[in-house]
Amino acid sequence: MVSLEESRASVRTVIVDDEPLARTNLRVLLRRHPHIEIVGEPGSGLEALEEIRRTKPDLVFLDVQMPECDGFDVLEMLGRDVPPAVIFVTAYDQYALRAFEAGALDYLLKPFDNARFERALSRAQDKIQRHRPASKIGRLTVKSAGQMLFLQPADIDWIEAADYYACLHVGARTHLLRRSMSELEQDLDPSLFCRIHRSAIVNLARVRALQSNRNGEYEVLLDNGSTLPISRRYRRQLQSAVTANHNRA
Repeated sequence: MVSLEESRASVRTVIVDDEPLARTNLRVLLRRHPHIEIVGEPGSGLEALEEIRRTKPDLVFLDVQMPECDGFDVLEMLGRDVPPAVIFVTAYDQYALRAFEAGALDYLLKPFDNARFERALSRAQDKIQRHRPASKIGRLTVKSAGQMLFLQPADIDWIEAADYYACLHVGARTHLLRRSMSELEQDLDPSLFCRIHRSAIVNLARVRALQSNRNGEYEVLLDNGSTLPISRRYRRQLQSAVTANHNRA
């Protein structure tokens, strides 16, 4: 049975450490979480400043002692550009108090085990989720047979990628919307919708079951009888999202 993981939107992450091996170790741990998107791996404090300002990440793993300027200097120079969640990662325990005073969410002391890392990551994800604004999407406007239709997101069964458009499946009808899947994934309420494939997003309230097909691959069975493939990348977060949605119902 696949373990469950809370469904979340993509978490843009920067790893800052002057030691390549340390960056690699964090990268390997983060690869277990498909919603984590590593957008930079700077190896010095000055590089970190540039990378964080450019990519505007949600989460930063930050080393203390680095060339040119240390982790505390980075946070000070960032000012209001400090990301929502900062986790210090260092081999020196004497900086812990200073790290929390500087606004760090957690302090990972090397060497740390997987369980300790997962606790820190979970805390970061919770904070990032609270920091994010609510869904930006109210009604969706689509053109159909010469009319302008206004759709509530909750009425959508599932969404399918269609070249430069998104195809909204609403009951027996379909509507084209000029939005990318990535944009919709970011804007839709993650407690109501979940991406299951690079070309599909489902309304969690329409999911009847998760099942395996003849090839041993997992599929989503919707209330209307449709079956949609689940990519391995999204399977765990879908299972968790469905469970959370049913618990809220």
